[in-house]
Amino acid sequence: MEKVAGWQINEFEKGRNRWPKWDWTNGAFYTGVMELATISNTKTYHDFLIKIGTANNWNTGPRRFFGDDYCVAQTYSQLYLIYKKPEMIAKFKPLADSIVAKQHNESLEWKNSIQLREWAWCDALFMAPPALAYLTTATGDMKYLQKADQLWWKTTAFLFDSTENLYFRDGRYINQLEANGKKMFWARGNGWVMGGLVRMINNMPDSYANKEKFVQLFKKMSARIAALQQPDGTWHTALLDPESYQSKETSGTGFYAYALAWGIRKGYLSYDDYFPVLQKAWVALVTSVHPDGKLGYVQKIGEKPGVVDYNSTEVYGPGAFLLTGTELMQLVDRKPVKRKSKKK
Repeated sequence: MEKVAGWQINEFEKGRNRWPKWDWTNGAFYTGVMELATISNTKTYHDFLIKIGTANNWNTGPRRFFGDDYCVAQTYSQLYLIYKKPEMIAKFKPLADSIVAKQHNESLEWKNSIQLREWAWCDALFMAPPALAYLTTATGDMKYLQKADQLWWKTTAFLFDSTENLYFRDGRYINQLEANGKKMFWARGNGWVMGGLVRMINNMPDSYANKEKFVQLFKKMSARIAALQQPDGTWHTALLDPESYQSKETSGTGFYAYALAWGIRKGYLSYDDYFPVLQKAWVALVTSVHPDGKLGYVQKIGEKPGVVDYNSTEVYGPGAFLLTGTELMQLVDRKPVKRKSKKK
């Protein structure tokens, strides 16, 4: 994990990272660095993240209602919880207030640049709702979590296929089929959703009214995803047509493994049923790391299944890798929570 984090951080330090420091690609990486910092004995990772926040002037991206552009605010709130420096959330809070105040009454059909105003694509469920949820944890004001909850289910009503227990990427893909005639479900897109579920539930007190609804969705998706794992331990870019995209892929796999490890650790998933799936995924991830720490087999930025190879990498892949590794270390260090089954 430290080797992977070190390689990616060095890309920043050498000026080789292609995207603005507030960009969603980097925001996803920061979530992994933040989690690695919780189990590390060094200040390196917090120092790196504070340096990023300072460079951004603790602001999000310029497209104010575009969910991708405030993914980075998750890390700002997490750092605020540790350092209690008001400037860390001072710029995101008024933006979040405006998101809460907005009616969000448009259709999620993919037209008229709807993505700039609504969460009309499944990736948004990792980027945007957790940013609001972490702000609730940072401030104690429930309105941010409640808005994230409301908009999560609006997106779900439009993009979730209750037969397959998977999300379409956006409205353009609802009627598209793969070469084998099956529905098109993008692996990383659904990985973003599962990672988002983890980060939403993590910010919900047990008394929160809709927590169980999120948990049930998490369990449904976990069961479906586990059943779709390929013999190589990963999930190929087309979940229902792995033969058309035969290479392993590590960004979707990383987010699935993160979610499954968390679910086992929290007692939502059976250790016996899911740990073998997680173990295969982790081996696949580790064997995709180059000797210098570069993570390979990461599908490039996109919105649908695509080709990937050993040299393919992108900054969000290491983010997912670090999220997974941190959860896995916490899982193996102590027994998972045992939860009593609720009587029906």
